Amino acid sequence: MSAGTETDQQRTVRLHRRALFDTVAEQYHAFRPGYPADLVEFMVDTAGLAAGSTVLEVGCGTGQLTSSLAGFGFGLTAIDIGPSMIATARHHLHDAAVQLQVASFEEFEGAAAETIDLIVSGTAFHWVDPDVRFRKSARLLRPGGWLAVLSTAELYDDPLGTALRAIWSARSPNIAWAKQPPGPDINIAATSGLFDIPVERSHSQRLVVPAQVVVGVENTRATSLSWPEEVRADFTAELRNLLRGNDEVHLTQQTWLVMAQVR
Repeated sequence: MSAGTETDQQRTVRLHRRALFDTVAEQYHAFRPGYPADLVEFMVDTAGLAAGSTVLEVGCGTGQLTSSLAGFGFGLTAIDIGPSMIATARHHLHDAAVQLQVASFEEFEGAAAETIDLIVSGTAFHWVDPDVRFRKSARLLRPGGWLAVLSTAELYDDPLGTALRAIWSARSPNIAWAKQPPGPDINIAATSGLFDIPVERSHSQRLVVPAQVVVGVENTRATSLSWPEEVRADFTAELRNLLRGNDEVHLTQQTWLVMAQVR
């Protein structure tokens, strides 16, 4: 099997879980972080973009990355599979120069081959069919165009960090982030020669956030959204108990950028 191939079970889980975010669009918008300006600017400069460049954002959610991209004057199209996510993004980005569209990347037909300067995705590209994500990107990008993938993670200070991993593991013992440090969620280097050697950049920021933000973030993850309602309620109650007496939470917001030029 190729590196991108998934089993039928993996495909079923991926298609189910990627649709769950649409059920919590407003909560997602309220609690999910944006992307550091320096990483966005580095991406734009590295890709050699200018006003009028054609950019496609894949899995825009409610506009966390879109809002940063919209200020550059690109010909920007942002797609997401969730109607509620797009409606929420449209509400919050009503003055932005962006075309928002309900569509999966697999089914997107809004661009001809070799017409896009940059395809970018923020914490969403891993939801695209692994047999499609790179081949279609390479087909849509202009010669010399770029694919950029951003991902982000909240690294909570201990004792909360260790305790939170424990209550996650008790309900989903196989989730990878409970067992190993987080990092970029897409390996562009393993794409069978479609792209040049990737450029990587990361950003760390120390934050202090209200405890309610932690509850909001942890309840908008695909894994927790996939649990039965009673499991989610129990998880939330245990998390609130962990946070009792702490109005604020200290964490490191870690963001990764991996980008590569199409061959």
